[in-house]
Amino acid sequence: PQAIELMGNKRLAKLRMVDAGVPCLPGYNGMSQDDDILISEGIKIGFPLMIKAAAGGGGRGMRLVQDDKGLAAAITAARSEAENAFGSTELILEKAVVDSRHIEVQIFADNHGNCIHLGERDCSIQRRHQKIIEEAPSPVVNEILRAKMGATAVAVAQAVDYVGAGTVEFLLDAGGDYYFLEMNTRLQVEHPVTEMVTGLDLVAWQLSVASGAPLPLRQDEISFQGHSIEVRLYAEDPYEDFLPQTGRVVAWQPSSQVRVDSGIAEGQEITPFYDSMVAKVISHGSTREDARRRLLRGLDGTVLLGIPNNRNFLSDILRHQSFISGAATTTFIGENFSSPERPIAGPLIISLAAVLLYRTSVLGNSGWQSASPASSLLDLRWGDQQSACRVVASHNDFEVELPDSRRTSLKVISDKDGHLRYCHKGVATTAIYAFSGNALYLDIFGGSYKFTEFAPELGAAGDQVSDDRLLAPMAGRIVAICANAGEAVTKGQVLLVLEAMKMEHEIKAFADCVIENVAVTINDQVLSKQLLVVVATTHSEPA
Repeated sequence: PQAIELMGNKRLAKLRMVDAGVPCLPGYNGMSQDDDILISEGIKIGFPLMIKAAAGGGGRGMRLVQDDKGLAAAITAARSEAENAFGSTELILEKAVVDSRHIEVQIFADNHGNCIHLGERDCSIQRRHQKIIEEAPSPVVNEILRAKMGATAVAVAQAVDYVGAGTVEFLLDAGGDYYFLEMNTRLQVEHPVTEMVTGLDLVAWQLSVASGAPLPLRQDEISFQGHSIEVRLYAEDPYEDFLPQTGRVVAWQPSSQVRVDSGIAEGQEITPFYDSMVAKVISHGSTREDARRRLLRGLDGTVLLGIPNNRNFLSDILRHQSFISGAATTTFIGENFSSPERPIAGPLIISLAAVLLYRTSVLGNSGWQSASPASSLLDLRWGDQQSACRVVASHNDFEVELPDSRRTSLKVISDKDGHLRYCHKGVATTAIYAFSGNALYLDIFGGSYKFTEFAPELGAAGDQVSDDRLLAPMAGRIVAICANAGEAVTKGQVLLVLEAMKMEHEIKAFADCVIENVAVTINDQVLSKQLLVVVATTHSEPA
């Protein structure tokens, strides 16, 4: 327990590692937490600078600062997030390393004086300083560097008399130098890739060591076979700055071709009270390329409908040339996917949705009947788009006409268990779909879509949203109110802070305006689209 407590605090851990001779980044690990001292120390360290919550992890309470202009605000934001996430406002500062690799080493120690490492994992693909793809071994670590980093990781564990499974995290720069970041005194989310390349059950090892048994193997008996890659499946919208999502799981069908560790089931509600990760998808192959291809097939065969998620975004990363070549660093997503484009529903996808809604109505499963079984006019809605479609059916042959007179001909080959097999222009394709209430969820061509058929009574009951109302982007808890009724604020000014899925989200003014009413108070639990603030703009500007 003493080791867990010590290594659970980044400030104390860094101080102990410096004493033990473990390489650490230049930074500030002092007890004084006054803003003026942190600002002064940050300027001394230089930029770019990383601010971290001493008690935290997983990217919470962490901010990257590029210059002194944003330093004070970043300290305030990091401290607030750290307090809400970990109950501690303590921060440390570190010199940020550009284009680095995030490498971690799995260690194991027992009560008999044995401590070994089980190789490294490369966790460089991150968003919001949170890992989303991990692999073992790292594409840039050779046997010599592996032995050196492994020995350092073992030294870290021995310096605190650690027993059990642990993970020592390092930052590896372009020149091959590495620096201690932290030690997690447990197995981590990404431990399956180590299990896949070593053939070992690390949970069984952990239980064995805890019962007092010695480690089953010596360091020279550890071997590695092939390559393994893991992706984290999140309930989030990659096309809205990775905003966490809540809602009901309409369909969940994990692939049988790869390892899938999950904690969800069809019909389950994804709430704002936990981390947004819902599953891990893990592949193993004889080579890195084999593992990458297997993982892509595994993702293609994984069905998650009902909540926006990052499955297709993960596939895009795996297909990116920088990842394929093994050159991706911690800046990969910012450099290549800073503003990923949401897949667009083209004529074929719209036509498929129309056919599925038509077939459901004809079969009498949706509770409504179209005007004619041979020809129906459907008014489809998806996102902020809409389209009137005419569907003409003849047995399993369908023709869909869109408003611009474009026509799409489809032939349904089979329709079973949410898998529609159809033929279009001589090419057979499978679309994955599910219905929930009046909504159709469709997954095809690397995109996921939600379609509904418009009914006037549904539209009348919908959100009445105007430019003078700010609504909650998701369910969560109000942790800060930064503006009051009657106050004049400027465009971009933070009005509220909403905490959801362990992250803080700033609600900002979309224009210069005056606050007319703040409809919530601190610690209120709010629902998605709930009214937060009413404003009066001081000049005309679209939201």
